[in-house]
Amino acid sequence: MDFRLTDEQRLLKDTLSRLIAELYPFDRRKHYQLERDGWSRATWARLADLGILGVLLPERYGGTGGGPVEAMIIMNAFGRGLLLEPFFATVVLGGTFLTLAASETQKALLLPALAGGKLLLAFAHTERHSRHDLANVAARARREGSQWRLDGEKCVVLHGDVADKLLVSARSGGEDQYDKEGLSLFLVDADAPGVSRRGYQTQDGLRAASVSLTGVHVNSDALIGTAGAAFPLIEEVAHQAIAAICAEMVGAMEEMQEQTVEFLKARIQFGAPLSKFQVLQHRAADMLMALEQARSMTMFATMMLGEKDLTERRRAMSAAKIQLGRSSRFVGQQAIQLHGGIGMTMDCKIGHYFKRTTMLDLQFGGADLHLQGLAEMGGLISPTTPLPPIDRPIKAL
Repeated sequence: MDFRLTDEQRLLKDTLSRLIAELYPFDRRKHYQLERDGWSRATWARLADLGILGVLLPERYGGTGGGPVEAMIIMNAFGRGLLLEPFFATVVLGGTFLTLAASETQKALLLPALAGGKLLLAFAHTERHSRHDLANVAARARREGSQWRLDGEKCVVLHGDVADKLLVSARSGGEDQYDKEGLSLFLVDADAPGVSRRGYQTQDGLRAASVSLTGVHVNSDALIGTAGAAFPLIEEVAHQAIAAICAEMVGAMEEMQEQTVEFLKARIQFGAPLSKFQVLQHRAADMLMALEQARSMTMFATMMLGEKDLTERRRAMSAAKIQLGRSSRFVGQQAIQLHGGIGMTMDCKIGHYFKRTTMLDLQFGGADLHLQGLAEMGGLISPTTPLPPIDRPIKAL
């Protein structure tokens, strides 16, 4: 299989690399965190001006029609830069929901504003009891005449404190709160009557919010997709999100591995650079191996987004999440230990990268949860799947 990037994809990668080097030196990131929103509006406007916010959106709505590979390139670059801006919440989650299921009227109104940096979105889905079960939703949606009434509590809504509109999942049917049937998705103004938000900083320096909906009324045109049939859409977007998360984790791991190797070359101990000690060379090599395993699984997950067989796609996403969780933990632990005491301080980048990958590991389910799910599905390669025939003799080693 050809893994080479096209000329356009290489241009996107190079543009992002230069932009992040210019806008996101580590010291400046600290100042961005102190801004009112916890991230830089100027950087967000720059991303919009360069067309980055519209890369994944359809051309007819102001985007460039990019796909999973472009998403992988962008998220990888953002992982290397430790960006704070709400690209994942607004474009990867919100933009994908609108592209896949919004009406033509909704798309024409919202997607150009999103590509231009004028619209911020947040996906309000997780609840305290959800435990990463996408179908476990207790928030209710009830018809009242020509409108819908929404009631419920949502937690850890990424960038929900600054979003202009919330994509809210609520149960309009189904036998119980675990039923995959009966889920609906609504686009709600963040400042609508009955909506309250409490924003806070997450452990990795980003922003999230707890959202409460009490008697929130929305018109029928706020419905995204079909009433009661939102679960397949939510799962598909979750798979897109997992692939993007994996790409961001690889970017962060690349930085951890490269910076650790440079530190070993520069740090003098016992009269010689640390890189001269064979045991430390072995640990750096192990970090590289873990990184390459994660990179391969990220490419696999990205390619499998186009898989029509839902079970196979689920297997692929779980397998990628398992590998990325294991690799990121190993690379992060080794990076901090090889840096020594400085690796534990807030002034060292390594600890911030490790925090970020740890939080990303937990989004949409951690490695352990996906390992259990993959085992229940029979593994990445089902034991019932026939192996391809051997068309040539196998030579003895």
